[in-house]
Amino acid sequence: MSRVAIIIPARLKSSRLPNKVILPILGKPMIERVYKSVEKSQKTDSIYVATDSDEVVEIVNRFGGKSIKTSTHDSGTDRVAEAIQNIETDIIINVQGDEPLIDPELIDSLIELFDDTSVQFASAMHQIDSLEDLHNPNVVKVITDINGDAIYFSRNPIPYCRDGEANYKNFFQHIGIYGYRREFLEKFSKLPSSTLENAERLEQLRAIENGFKVRMLKTDYRSFGVDTAEDLKRVEDILKTYH
Repeated sequence: MSRVAIIIPARLKSSRLPNKVILPILGKPMIERVYKSVEKSQKTDSIYVATDSDEVVEIVNRFGGKSIKTSTHDSGTDRVAEAIQNIETDIIINVQGDEPLIDPELIDSLIELFDDTSVQFASAMHQIDSLEDLHNPNVVKVITDINGDAIYFSRNPIPYCRDGEANYKNFFQHIGIYGYRREFLEKFSKLPSSTLENAERLEQLRAIENGFKVRMLKTDYRSFGVDTAEDLKRVEDILKTYH
């Protein structure tokens, strides 16, 4: 049976919301909220926060989590690739450190994709239901082939609809959770950044441009990533409804 590790890359430097991974959400640091949500996964063997910050390591230790100190990286994927060097695992799930409402059932469903031995790299998407999201460059769009593998990711609406967007209902938003087989991640992290990746500022395009498949999981889960103070307030309001 494959061993599964969840790695949560976490860095303090954030241009729009500094130190966001340790900001309090109803009295608990964001990274603790993420970790505790991830712990509810039924198919995971180990969980680690990967960070270059001593402060984050101290916070994780304080709430009883596990952490791995890494060097500084520009991307979460590269940080995860370094973090697994001393971990025995076959499948790695990369959960963003600013997703305090991450759904553990989504994590388990993503892990199940690897029951297909041909899957090397996987991610998730949900259907877009507003023109505002469709045209928002911060909402990453994805299109897939008939096998459910990504054809392309873009900040622009894709596909272009010659007869009008109202006649086309299958626009999908990419959700930034990733799954990798160990061998793929080790190979992927050594590839140089690609032309398409640099144009869109989307690292998953590096895989497609180098001929790798990205299996996409269709889900109803809506991502609640925190990038601004307004996002933080929205997450707090949602959590208040749980109590």
